[in-house]
Amino acid sequence: MKVTPTDIPDVLVIEPKVFGDARGFFFESFNRSTFRELTGADLDFVQDNHSRSAQGVLRGLHYQVQHPQGKLLRVVRGAVFDVAVDVRRSSATFGRWVGVELSEDNQRQLWVPQGFAHGFLVLSASADVLYKTTDYYAPQHERCIAWNDPQVGVAWPLQQAGGGQPLLSAKDQAGVALAAAELFD
Repeated sequence: MKVTPTDIPDVLVIEPKVFGDARGFFFESFNRSTFRELTGADLDFVQDNHSRSAQGVLRGLHYQVQHPQGKLLRVVRGAVFDVAVDVRRSSATFGRWVGVELSEDNQRQLWVPQGFAHGFLVLSASADVLYKTTDYYAPQHERCIAWNDPQVGVAWPLQQAGGGQPLLSAKDQAGVALAAAELFD
């Protein structure tokens, strides 16, 4: 497994070692001992999630102010532009974002620790995203930063996702500006 820090060092790109031949491929998508050794993070994942979305769907930017979740994400079908935004006021990278393309072809994973808002834009005809979380979903504590908040300035690849405006849920349409959001200290 190869671990590469992003421009925000707490957010990591994980590239598993893939064994492939004419029959197909095999890789270990998570090994707690190896993950701890390479990242220093000793995690207990408590929930696995699977979402399927059509091209142009944008989910996010979500986080929980209580019961914060670390997320380990990967795409098993299609491709997404996956984004993490630092929402920890005391952080040197507060308000900054990183984006990584995750796909079934590149088999990359993204580790998004607690204290970050997370979202993704579907680039392919559809995408299946699998992710592990370090705490349970708590809808009463979920918050959403507006996907297009100019203070954050995520450069979403909208043309690559079919062009035009992204498809948003009602919850995501109601996302707030970073300046008005309830955040972490």
